[in-house]
Amino acid sequence: MDQQAVAAYLDRIGATRADGVRELHGKHLAAVPFENLSIHLDEPIELTPDAVVAKIVDRGRGGFCYELNGAFAQLLRALGHDAVMLSGKVLGPAGFGPPFDHMALRVGDLLVDVGFGRFAVGPLDLASREDQLDPAGVFRLVDTPEGDVDVLHDGVVQYRLELRPRALEEFRAACWYQQTWPGSKFREGAMCSLPTDTGRITVAGSKLVVTDGEVKHVEDLDDQGVIDAHAKYFGIHLDRVPRLA
Repeated sequence: MDQQAVAAYLDRIGATRADGVRELHGKHLAAVPFENLSIHLDEPIELTPDAVVAKIVDRGRGGFCYELNGAFAQLLRALGHDAVMLSGKVLGPAGFGPPFDHMALRVGDLLVDVGFGRFAVGPLDLASREDQLDPAGVFRLVDTPEGDVDVLHDGVVQYRLELRPRALEEFRAACWYQQTWPGSKFREGAMCSLPTDTGRITVAGSKLVVTDGEVKHVEDLDDQGVIDAHAKYFGIHLDRVPRLA
């Protein structure tokens, strides 16, 4: 990234060059939504360094793990941090997904992940195997016999992390698979979500879901309401409702 792109990226997330990894992580989560709108707008996701940064910085959009953590890695590197991409396998009802099912980052001894939706507000300590308290809950890392690390949130495994460094291009096949496989969870419905100080705000299909502590409010939206909600809560201006053809 050139310095102009770095400045624009920092402006996008409301950060400065003086911010550390922890501050950058929190500000990124608060500003850049976790979303799969491209899949439901028939916009192919191009997994290249320039494309993922341009989507967040120039187009004011978000993305899913490959885009969010892929772009964040470039920002961190441009700011002098050694950000390494890691492959994860998400745990679902049928067991763990395939390799490259998820991308997370390692920065020194920190697990950095701004691309998993509801997850830790701050980076996690990769060297610790004790409970780690976070505003989002209790996290814990557990070694597996194979040398991987399971990442638990409130006692439930979220994904299994392989510690071998990876490159962005190694995730391209999985990114394409997530976009096109009929059984992909990202094809089940359009969604866009951001954490708030007290909960989370999400547009999922035609529903607006606002959580405030333990209280959840769900509102049904018509087509114009869906478009308006994306503009109001996420700054994303749509010309049509995201839905698969």
